[in-house]
Amino acid sequence: MHKCKRETCFVPDTGCDFGYTDLSQCPAWCSQVKETSTEPKKVDEVLLPWSGSALGLADLGFVSGRARPFVVGIAGPQNAGKTTLLGAWYLLLGRAAVQAADREFAGSYSLAGWEAIAGAMRWEPGQPPGFPPHTSSRTGRAPGLLHLSFWDESEARSTDYLFADAPGEWFQKWAINRESAEGEGARWIADRADVFLFVADREALAGENMGSARNALRLLARRLADERRGRPVALVWTKSDIEISSEIERAVRDAVLNVMPDAIEFSVSVVSNGAESSGQGAGLIELLQWTLAVRRERLALPTSTGDCDDPLFMYGARSK
Repeated sequence: MHKCKRETCFVPDTGCDFGYTDLSQCPAWCSQVKETSTEPKKVDEVLLPWSGSALGLADLGFVSGRARPFVVGIAGPQNAGKTTLLGAWYLLLGRAAVQAADREFAGSYSLAGWEAIAGAMRWEPGQPPGFPPHTSSRTGRAPGLLHLSFWDESEARSTDYLFADAPGEWFQKWAINRESAEGEGARWIADRADVFLFVADREALAGENMGSARNALRLLARRLADERRGRPVALVWTKSDIEISSEIERAVRDAVLNVMPDAIEFSVSVVSNGAESSGQGAGLIELLQWTLAVRRERLALPTSTGDCDDPLFMYGARSK
């Protein structure tokens, strides 16, 4: 398929920049690709400011109109299970299996994007569940952003979350060279994320290339530690149903905790443990609950004992 000539439009990956679901109605697309179809144009479609696919940079202004969204950065090597983690969360939310304290699901602008990664994980007649396709690497591109909104009952407001779905190749390039052109997407996440999930793939650490997998995680942990600026980090062991040697596990844990001692540790798997399984995997809900519970640091204003309600006179103004 052709690609749009607009720099902020990433058709067919993240949808039309102008929000058209029928590209034949988009003026920018029609000026580039000559119309060859003789079928009548659809005129009964509703034009929305979003397409439902994973959001791009051009969509951030629309999502950020109410308040700055909470960005969740998932960092890890390729094939570590980052996209599978997102798909599993989406399926659990669809079954109302996630019970976050005082929080309820309040919508999404990227349901088509969520379905694109979670569809392969559903059981269909004649099609057993599998894993999402590998997230392709595109040099110089920002990650696909999957949106969720949650209503906070205690604060009587909703919070928007953007989950960054990025290929592991970006992080591997970024870990070696911070200014790498191939790692620009990982650098974008490192600059803007509010919380990081550092993914360690137990399957790779149990394979014949366990040494190189361990070294790659060490490099990435050091890079993330240099860039995190005090933001929360969780060490997430994916595919926790796979056994690895205690030496490798200790080496990876030490590599992360030595440079980020406040990191929280989780073990997750889409394979449930125990004979009486609830079909919710292992550790997935706990990790999502922790992610949703993280808050940004807020500015603490000094207390004032005066009777004035004007902030200028209550706290004073700094002279330039």
